[in-house]
Amino acid sequence: MRSHKKKAGFLNELFKADAYQGRPTPAIRSRQYKKGKNVAQSKQEGPQTQVAGGNLGDKTHAYLDLHAHDLFSSLGRLVDAPFTSIMTISVLAIAIALASGFYIVVANLQQLTGNLEASNQISLFLKDEVSETKANKLADNIKQNPNIQKVTVITKEQALKEFEAQSGFGDALKALESNPLPIVIEVLPKNTLEDGLELENLYESLKQSVEVDFAQMDMQWIKRLQSFMDVARRGGILISLLLGVAVLFITGNTIRLELHNRRDEVVIAKLVGATNAFIQRPFLYGGFWLGFLSGVAAWFIVTVMMLVLRQPVEKLSGLYDGSFHLLFLNYSETFALLAISAFLSVLGAWVVLSYQLQQLKPE
Repeated sequence: MRSHKKKAGFLNELFKADAYQGRPTPAIRSRQYKKGKNVAQSKQEGPQTQVAGGNLGDKTHAYLDLHAHDLFSSLGRLVDAPFTSIMTISVLAIAIALASGFYIVVANLQQLTGNLEASNQISLFLKDEVSETKANKLADNIKQNPNIQKVTVITKEQALKEFEAQSGFGDALKALESNPLPIVIEVLPKNTLEDGLELENLYESLKQSVEVDFAQMDMQWIKRLQSFMDVARRGGILISLLLGVAVLFITGNTIRLELHNRRDEVVIAKLVGATNAFIQRPFLYGGFWLGFLSGVAAWFIVTVMMLVLRQPVEKLSGLYDGSFHLLFLNYSETFALLAISAFLSVLGAWVVLSYQLQQLKPE
């Protein structure tokens, strides 16, 4: 009984499709017959304008009605099979959540390394004969470099006070006749974790200054950190691509099984002249719902995971006198997550349907 209702529903959609394709349905013909006198009068007044406007309105209404019907009927079919739908959406949500999780982990690592950039500064120790005036002039010249983010001049007096506060040798330093510490210029480059070659070239150019006695920067540590971030980014991209392919296959296989279960309806539709695009539409909307609902579920999974990790991570950051806060998916990233999930599911459904409908020949 239920299969007969589904077949009847497919035929009903075909009758609705006639209106979109320009052929009047029985309901439309009935309305035209009842309003025959008014139609005749409108033809006498302006036949071309009235008929053309009416046909365009009927087509637009039928087009929107068909898509709305397919959109909500496909959702209804998912609700009619709750166990199968929940299992499929759960598997898709886990795959999407893993890809999103790797993305948000890399984003948090980039935030962490961004906080570490302050420790990647270049220290220029000037010669003893260089005065504060020349040091400030050199600092102003360095600021003109577009690759420089910040330049700080530490005078001899400031360096001595800092050394006294941190070393604990205050009384011993008072016995010195003169200040032995040089003037130091601290240079913080821009994007120190993105291009190691530019950073090294900048270091060498600053080192060649006449006023500089020697320069210091831990290049090896920076190169290791840059390599780690590059591996993390590329690894996240590769894993996301693999999981995206998994979403395509899972959705495609689900739609293939649904097409197999509704094979009789599809054959009847083909026999009465339905096009492949018409037959595909409800299945494509079904793929859309699978992807969209899976994206929503994946967002909840990722958010719950980050909420669970937030307190211990921030506590660990506080123990090291840090102010690190976990990043969550923002509005644009959430929208992108839902859009990509729905697109991958629709794409997987379309690929399977295009192949299966070409192979399906009504006898």
